[in-house]
Amino acid sequence: MPAYPKLVILDRDGVINQDSDAYVKSLDEWIPYPGAIEAIARLSRAGWQVAIATNQSGIARGYYDEQTLADMHARLRSLVAEAGGEISHIAWCPHGPDDGCDCRKPLPGLLVQIRNALGLDSLEGSWMVGDSLRDLQAGEPLGCRPALVRTGKGERTLAKGQGLAGVPVFDDLSAFVDWLLAR
Repeated sequence: MPAYPKLVILDRDGVINQDSDAYVKSLDEWIPYPGAIEAIARLSRAGWQVAIATNQSGIARGYYDEQTLADMHARLRSLVAEAGGEISHIAWCPHGPDDGCDCRKPLPGLLVQIRNALGLDSLEGSWMVGDSLRDLQAGEPLGCRPALVRTGKGERTLAKGQGLAGVPVFDDLSAFVDWLLAR
C-alpha cells in the first residue's frame, strides 16, 4: 500500500462550525459544533496534519470583510491550540460564484494552495471532509478520499444522493475522527 500523506482537509462552515444560509458574517456568528475543536486537536496529536479549505463568498457579496474572516480563523486556531492541536493551513476563496476564479470549490484551487503551502508533492490519499458534494468534488482531481458529515448541509446532500456512491458518511467531524484514528 502506498504511503499517503497524513493529511485531513476540512471544509469549515457546516463541518467545524454551524453554517447559515444567511452566511456566517461575524465572530459572534462563528459557533463551533460540540466536539469539533477537540476532534481537530485529536487528529493533530495523533500525527495528522489538518488543513481547511473554505469558500467565503460572503466577502465578495459585501457581507463581511477579510479582517472579520481573519478574526474567525484566529479564534479557530486559538481554540484548537488550547485543546493541544494545530491547524497546518487555512485556504479560503473570497470570490463569488460568477468571479471566474480557480479556487472556489468544487474547483481544486484551494487544495492546490494547501498542497503547495505544506510542501507536499501530492494530496493522493489525503482525506477531504465536507458537508456538500462540492467539497468532495474539489478533492477528486487531486486523489483525495472523500468523507461526508451529516452536519451543516450534509443531510441535504445525502437526500440528493447523487455523486456519493462509496463515500463514507459520519454524524459529525468527531465521529469521522473516531473512525479514522481507530483504523
